[in-house]
Amino acid sequence: MLITYRRSEAAAEAVAERIAAAGGGRALVARADLGTRAACEALVTDARDRLGGLDVWVNNAGADVLTGEEAGWDWERKLDLLLAVDLKGTIACSYAAADVMRAQPGGGAIVNMSWDHVVSGMPGENPLIFSAVKGGVLSFSKSLARALAPAVRVNVLCPGWIETAFGAHADEGFRREVAESTPLRRWGTPADVAGAALYLASPEAAFITGQAVNVNGGVVM
Repeated sequence: MLITYRRSEAAAEAVAERIAAAGGGRALVARADLGTRAACEALVTDARDRLGGLDVWVNNAGADVLTGEEAGWDWERKLDLLLAVDLKGTIACSYAAADVMRAQPGGGAIVNMSWDHVVSGMPGENPLIFSAVKGGVLSFSKSLARALAPAVRVNVLCPGWIETAFGAHADEGFRREVAESTPLRRWGTPADVAGAALYLASPEAAFITGQAVNVNGGVVM
């Protein structure tokens, strides 16, 4: 397994240690800034060389435009970053990973990250640009699933309100409102998303491709 990070090396190393401690085998760590095609292709090559092949590729990298300095950027600057990392990064990594998978026995599986509200809509400056980018990921992934079948399966996770940095720093009233409007009455956790990703990547999902799975407690159905 190879875990990537852009700035949080210590956090990535900590995750690798937890995986090893839980009996998940050795987890390698690599720095990656996925805003360019060259960087994406270099990462895939590095992963293939260090792991000896690629059975599963999860495109989980996403630009954060909701917290920190980026939260104050205008919509165009935010959009450019989201397009580079979330959309082009997903496309470039998917193409490169697929080339590796199709050349090896057994093929492989790709899991991409979209957003549950791309099919229902949400008002607001950030949701508008986020839905455009994540909608692109969703439609690209469905076409890619057809293009790569039967050797490579491609599926999509569509998380809803998840306890990321944005959720952790959100106003308590807003946090409560989200929980109360969610049928399962809570925010999701990264572990909820990881569990769904593990399923889509596993042999148990061997007859599933081109599908979008909402991990959102029922907010969008």
